[in-house]
Amino acid sequence: MEYSTLLFEVKDHVAHITLNRPETLNAINREWAWDLMHAILQCDESPTIRAVVIRGAGNHFCAGGDLKSFLSQGKDLPLHIKEVTTYLHAAVSRMVRMDAPVIAAVHGYAVGAGMSLALACDFVLAARSARFSVAYTRVGLTPDGSMSYFLPRTVGLKRAIELTLTNRMLTAEEAYALGIVTRVVPGEELLAQANDLAHQLASGPLKSFGAAKRLMKNGWNETLETQMENESQAIAAITRTYDTQEGIAAFVEKRTPKYKRE
Repeated sequence: MEYSTLLFEVKDHVAHITLNRPETLNAINREWAWDLMHAILQCDESPTIRAVVIRGAGNHFCAGGDLKSFLSQGKDLPLHIKEVTTYLHAAVSRMVRMDAPVIAAVHGYAVGAGMSLALACDFVLAARSARFSVAYTRVGLTPDGSMSYFLPRTVGLKRAIELTLTNRMLTAEEAYALGIVTRVVPGEELLAQANDLAHQLASGPLKSFGAAKRLMKNGWNETLETQMENESQAIAAITRTYDTQEGIAAFVEKRTPKYKRE
C-alpha cells in the first residue's frame, strides 16, 4: 500500500514506520492519521511482522496536530477534528492490542499527539535531544490520542494534571525519571539501538508478547480476582501455541528456543 505522509518498510520481520512530513515537524493532519491507521492495520494483519519501530523524518518525532490545517477548516473544524481523531484513535487502539511490540524512537520534539503516540507504544527510546510536552492546553485544546488514558497511569494523576495545565517541556532525562521513556540514548545511537531491540523482540514468542501486553494494558481497571482470572485464562490459552510448547521444551532441554517465524 502506498502512503503519502509516512514511509513503510518491512525488513527481517520488523516494520519500520517513518512519519514523513518533516516540513511541518511531522505534524498530524487528516491524511497522516489515515495513513497511520492503515499502516498499523497492516502491521497487525501481516503474519511476517513481529516488531514495529516508529520514528520521525527530519529533526523531530512529531509536533502534534497540524494547527495550520485545523485553522483552514473554519466552521467545519469540529467535524474535521472528529475525523482526524477517529483515524488516530483507531491506530492507537489497534497498536496497543496487536501482538507485535511497538518501539517509538524519539528525537527532537514529541509534543501534543506526538507525545500521545509515544506513550501508547510499548517501548520509548529517546535521544538525549528529545523533548516532551503535553502542549494541548497551550492553544486551548484538550488531550487526544490516548494522552488522558496513559499519562495519569504512567506518572500519576497529580503530575499528569500539572503537565497538562502547565505544558512544561520535559527533557529526555526528566521523561525517563517519570516513566514516560524506557531508555535514553545518545542521538547517534538512537536508530541502531531501536533496531537492535526490535530484532531481539522479533526473534521472541510473538503470541506470548501480545497476550502479556494485553494483560498489562487492560488490567488497570479490574479487581484483583478478575485480573487473576484473566491471567489464568491467558496462560492456559497460550500453552496451546507452538511457541509456548517450544519455549518450555527448549528450557527443559537446555537449548535456545526456535520460535516460529512466518
